[in-house]
Amino acid sequence: MRNIAILGSTGSIGKQSIEVLSLHKDQYRIYALCAYSSLKEMCEQAVSTGARVLGLSKGGTEIPAVLSDREWYFGDNALEKIAALPEVDDVLVSVVGVIGLKAVIAARKAGKRVLLANKETLVAGGKLVMDLCSDDVNGPVLLPVDSEHSAIFQCLQGEKENPVYRIWLTASGGPFREWSKEQIQNATVEQALGHPTWKMGPKITVDSASMFNKALEIIEAKWLFRVKPEQIQVAIHPQSVVHSMIEFEDGAVKAQLGTPDMRVPILYAFTYPGREQTGVKRLDFDVLSGLTFTEPDTDKFPSLKLAYECLNIGGASCCVLNAANEVAANAFLKGRISFGRIYEVVNETLQRTGYLSAGNTGDILFARLFLQS
Repeated sequence: MRNIAILGSTGSIGKQSIEVLSLHKDQYRIYALCAYSSLKEMCEQAVSTGARVLGLSKGGTEIPAVLSDREWYFGDNALEKIAALPEVDDVLVSVVGVIGLKAVIAARKAGKRVLLANKETLVAGGKLVMDLCSDDVNGPVLLPVDSEHSAIFQCLQGEKENPVYRIWLTASGGPFREWSKEQIQNATVEQALGHPTWKMGPKITVDSASMFNKALEIIEAKWLFRVKPEQIQVAIHPQSVVHSMIEFEDGAVKAQLGTPDMRVPILYAFTYPGREQTGVKRLDFDVLSGLTFTEPDTDKFPSLKLAYECLNIGGASCCVLNAANEVAANAFLKGRISFGRIYEVVNETLQRTGYLSAGNTGDILFARLFLQS
C-alpha cells in the first residue's frame, strides 16, 4: 500500500487521478489532498477518499466541522509541507504555475517519488530539480505525467544503453492549425478555447492554441531526458493517437499510441513499472486510418522558436518565457490584449529582461518577481 499526496486535487489531472486510483484501492491510499482555493470541492474529495491531511494554498482558514478530525495546512507553504509529510510515498504535483517548483524540491529533499504534471517546474528550474532526481535502486524518482513526456518515457524503457538520435514531440496543432496567420492574430477567446481533442483548463487550452504549451514541453524534454535542444523535434499530428516518439541512432523509431485519455499516463506514473486497468476506451485499429505528421509552421506559431532561443541563452530565460506567457495568456483570457499580442508580449519581455541568473530557487523566484514588478 502506497500513500499518495495529490497537490492540485481539484484540477483536471487531480480529479482524474482520484478516479483511476479508486480502481486500485488495494494498492494506493490517497493520504493527502491540497487545492488552491476550491475548499468545497476539496472537502467533497476528502470525504469520498478518506484523505487524512488537507491543504489550501489560498483563501480562508475555517475548517469544516465534518472534517475537523483531519490535519490541515493553509497558505503559501501548504504545498511544501504536505509534499514532505513522512507518511507519504508518492507526490503528484499537478498545480498550475511556478508554485509547483518549491513543492517538488521539498518532496525530493524528503525522499519522495514525484509524479510531475506541472510544466513550470522544469521550465523554470530544470537543472535544480534534475540535480535532485538521480534514479535510485528502486527506479526513477521523478515520473512524467504529461501525455507527451510519458510517451517518451515509455518508449525509452528497455533502451537504457541505446543512444537517442532524436525525440519527436507530437502536437495536435490546436484549434488554429489550418488558420491563416492573420486569422490567428485576431482569434477570440471563445475560438482559442475550442480545442479539437483535449478538455483542459482555460490557460493551458490557450497555450495549446498559441503552441506555447509545446514550447514549454520542448524545454521540459531537454531536462527530463537529458538531451540537447537540437535533438528535440515537434511534429503536428492532428489525430492525437501517437503521443510522442523516439528515434534511435540506427534509424529505428519507437512510438507510444493510444486513445487521447489522460488517465493512461496518470496511472502509468503511479503503477510504474507495472500497468493496471484504467477504464479507458481501447484503440480500434479497424477504424483507424490516415495518421498524418507535418512540420509546424513557425511563422504562424513563432512561440516554438522562443523555446530553443531560451535554452541556448540559459540562465533564467526559460523562467522569463514561462512567466511572461502566463501573464500574457491571462490578459488575453480577460480581454485585455489580442491573441496575436501573446507572443509579442513574451518576446518583448525576453528582449528587455536580458540575462538573469538561475543558480538556485531564490534566483528563479527573483526573476519572476522582477517581471511582475
